[in-house]
Amino acid sequence: MRRLFQYLFSVFYILTACVWGETNPTPDPLPSWNAGPTKTAILRFVQNATDHNSKDYIPPDERIAAFDQDGTLWVEQPAYTQWYFTVDRLKALAPTQPSWWNQRIATLAKSSPDDFSKLSREDIEVVISKTHSGMSVEAFHQFVQEWLNKALHPRFKRPYTQLIYQPMLEVMQFLRNNGFKTYIVSGGGQEFVRSYASTVYGVPPEHIIGTADKVKYDYNHGQPILMKLPQLLYFDDKEGKPEGINLIIGRRPVITFGNSDGDRQMLEWTQGGKGASLELLVHHDDAQREYAYGPNSKIGTFSDALMTEAKKNDWIVISMKDDWNVIFPWQKKDANTQR
Repeated sequence: MRRLFQYLFSVFYILTACVWGETNPTPDPLPSWNAGPTKTAILRFVQNATDHNSKDYIPPDERIAAFDQDGTLWVEQPAYTQWYFTVDRLKALAPTQPSWWNQRIATLAKSSPDDFSKLSREDIEVVISKTHSGMSVEAFHQFVQEWLNKALHPRFKRPYTQLIYQPMLEVMQFLRNNGFKTYIVSGGGQEFVRSYASTVYGVPPEHIIGTADKVKYDYNHGQPILMKLPQLLYFDDKEGKPEGINLIIGRRPVITFGNSDGDRQMLEWTQGGKGASLELLVHHDDAQREYAYGPNSKIGTFSDALMTEAKKNDWIVISMKDDWNVIFPWQKKDANTQR
């Protein structure tokens, strides 16, 4: 039924736009999205949410939008960006830290970051705790920013901050233009994402919810600092996502974007509210322009069970191949140059 309404609205929207556009053309807020049910559903949801006369009107204070990051806002294959950072930190620090040196650390230090999918969660947590602690929060942000300025993705040979999804940037800005507050809810490190989110996504640090390590209030030459400790405080994935949203925001989102099994509970939580909501999952099905992966991938797993639940609950599955005419911002620039 929901699909039928989306289709009918799509036809109405296109006809209205054609007539209206002859006399008063308005810019498309989502130019990197192809026309179709997915784009129409987003436009319709925002239109209704901001229309006082609509039964699906949402007061400004309740316009909360939540976005997963890895695989939803930027590339997560062949390994998470934070893991590439972690391995580089490990290779730089391990030789100067004899107490770290055991067979497992030695193996990881010599391995390729692409081996991430072969590692256990215990290995990952050990290495991250060692390489992300023993410094102030500000110093850690500086390390991340310096690394991002020089690190290149192994396939695209571009900075990771250029491998963000142009269609998602447009959605975030479109929502903000209509009174929505945008939040990133990531399984990645909270301070890692905070170090660049304002510049890359336009999302301020206080709107970042992620996996967090403990910090300790301390002094450095008489100046107060927060020292990062090698202890996990909060793991922001699966059921941890709605728990983190409640802890930090105190409201349910009304629109949520994810891409994997780790986002299922966040979409369920969004849909469980009383009013109108919209739940969307990015499906990586474009091996030529990005990557194609799903149930068999350890990174960004999109299981058959998740697809079944999406169909059952009328969650929208975004096809990168069919719904996006551009994936990365630099492709948009290249396309404009060729015209």
